[in-house]
Amino acid sequence: MGELSKLKGLGPKSEKCLNEIGIKTRDELAETGPVQAFLRLREECSVKPSLNFLYAMVGALEGKHWADIAKSEKDRLLMELEGYQELESVLREEGAAIRA
Repeated sequence: MGELSKLKGLGPKSEKCLNEIGIKTRDELAETGPVQAFLRLREECSVKPSLNFLYAMVGALEGKHWADIAKSEKDRLLMELEGYQELESVLREEGAAIRA
């Protein structure tokens, strides 16, 4: 068991998925950011994450349960996720890409 599965709301399966995309520590998750990590998980992980995984990553960084995050920050996170997706779409059309 590594560092990530010791964080509140992240278990061994979550840690395995995050490790697949190169995130192995809390600092790496914080640096990448939960939304960008979620987008990478959707593209690169063998198991496709649900929105609960996004909430769990935010909760892990803030020391809160994912359900509390879903209640209090759901709208903000969904807007941020949508913004990243739109930006990636525009950049893809122009032949560029963004990565954290």
